[in-house]
Amino acid sequence: MRISDVARHAGVSPSTVSYVLSGKRSISESTTRRVRESIEALGYQPHAGARSLASRRSNVIALVVPLRDDVHVPVAMRFAVSVVTAARTHDHDVLLLTQGEGPDGLRRVAGSAMVDGVIVMDVEADDARVPVLRSLDLPSVLIGVPEDTDGLTCIDLDFSAAGALCVDHLADRGHTDIAFVGQPPSVYQRRTGFAERTLAGFESAAARRGVRATQRPCSPETAAEVAGALLRERPGLTGLIVHNEPSVAPLLEAFSEHGPTTPDLSTVVIGPAPAGLPELTSVDLPAEELGGRAVGLLMDKIDGLGKPGTTLLEPGLTDRGSTARRS
Repeated sequence: MRISDVARHAGVSPSTVSYVLSGKRSISESTTRRVRESIEALGYQPHAGARSLASRRSNVIALVVPLRDDVHVPVAMRFAVSVVTAARTHDHDVLLLTQGEGPDGLRRVAGSAMVDGVIVMDVEADDARVPVLRSLDLPSVLIGVPEDTDGLTCIDLDFSAAGALCVDHLADRGHTDIAFVGQPPSVYQRRTGFAERTLAGFESAAARRGVRATQRPCSPETAAEVAGALLRERPGLTGLIVHNEPSVAPLLEAFSEHGPTTPDLSTVVIGPAPAGLPELTSVDLPAEELGGRAVGLLMDKIDGLGKPGTTLLEPGLTDRGSTARRS
């Protein structure tokens, strides 16, 4: 099916069909409607290459989400699906880049003219990709917040507020001895932004509320060791905040194996509550909203309308009864 077939069916010239598709010239409403009805009736699909040459756009955006060993893939894929879904509403497809290529990967994508813009995830505090993003003539949005945000467009959950919200929730219920179990050590060694900010919010709120606080990095393989260390070192521990979805189940299992000597731990999770466990009080990760809004911000920049700035979504805590009040 060619554009000339659509023109013949609609009784117009091929150039009129082209203008209806590109929007480069004003076409009457009745003619536009007739052309679109013919397009639908014939099942015509504009040639992607020709459309790109005409508009100087690829109608593709890139999503950079390195799938490292310490990245929880189900959460990363929630973001990917949300970006793909939102991009389709803007008539864009998504090129998913999962290799940890860093600055070289961004230069390669920008130099190939494969995409109209890029969304970058797994943002570190001192991210080596940031100077490259500033230097490229390629619209970009970060899902995450580096230390230096000058000239960048960033969006994320306010993870610092999320850490503080969990402390306040437990402190309001009378808990004075709280542990924070966070991401694997490598995430903090990389200075991944969301992990650093959550921990900073936890520590600041604990000092403000005057509660005894400790923090431990964790992975599913070290969960039993972390639980055992906390039980030995903190016999008065009553509150637990877990910012590590795959470690929640092994952590709680390790605590329960200690039987009647295990403290009655009130537990709050930051992120998706794992399936197969009793419902846990949690601060959810709004992946769908973050992905959708990131795409919207990027489309504004592609259209020359967006301005740099940082957007932080306010966290919300859902009480599902896993935190008890203490006298």
